[in-house]
Amino acid sequence: MIPYDFAYYKASAAEEAVELYQSLQEQGKQPVYYSGGTEIITLGRLNEVYTEAVIDIKGIAECQTLQLEQNQLVMGAALPLTKLQESNLFPLLGQIISEIADHTARNKITLGGNICGQIYYREAVLPLLIADTDIIIAGKSGRRRISLNSIFDGRLRLEDGELLIQLITHSDYLGLPFYSIKKRRQWDVGYPLITVAALKKEDKIRVSFSGVCLFPFRSEQIEQSLNDTRLNPKARIERAIQHLPKPISGDVEGSPEYRIFVLKNTLLDILQALEGE
Repeated sequence: MIPYDFAYYKASAAEEAVELYQSLQEQGKQPVYYSGGTEIITLGRLNEVYTEAVIDIKGIAECQTLQLEQNQLVMGAALPLTKLQESNLFPLLGQIISEIADHTARNKITLGGNICGQIYYREAVLPLLIADTDIIIAGKSGRRRISLNSIFDGRLRLEDGELLIQLITHSDYLGLPFYSIKKRRQWDVGYPLITVAALKKEDKIRVSFSGVCLFPFRSEQIEQSLNDTRLNPKARIERAIQHLPKPISGDVEGSPEYRIFVLKNTLLDILQALEGE
């Protein structure tokens, strides 16, 4: 049980949700947007999240969109992960999603909730970063469409009160050769050591990472090193590792040194799998 009371509001349009947020914030109620609610419940029980008002966005039709239109895959921020996975419209995203939590949790966790959450893995963002996804955001100044890569720096850098509505990926990326792998200390249980997603576009490999640091990321410098075919694969990986953000994560799942060891082997697997495509 969450150890505090809060008011519940349900919005039917993005602009209504934003207006509600601004009004509730002016009242000092520390509002939060709500779709799946798993993180509010989990962190609320630990007193790591506090709010006096939640704004449910599941009733906003745009936030539930899932369709291919005009060579674009449009995904609503309130879509449950299970629905995205079962659609198989974006196979790499579906594969990454299939290893987030368990099936019961994936029925509740939403795409926007995973990307905007506080739990630092946020693996659903990995395929979107390497597929040059755009996002639609609503705020007090109106709507804007912007590149995810331009606004994601460890986390989605939204302005206060902005609402993530949709994510849009061009259809050209949906059928590209891909590889993803999630390494755990124990193969099929527990939190991951690392998760890596990779796509091959125009003979260049793109990669994004979760679990290596306390935030998910994509690095152009790492990609440049991995794609420097003048060097052998192991040399390219050694050079790529030098561009990892610091610090490297260390916890009960594995030390920084062990994570780097696992990452090197994983990158070698990716090069071997995709360079033959």
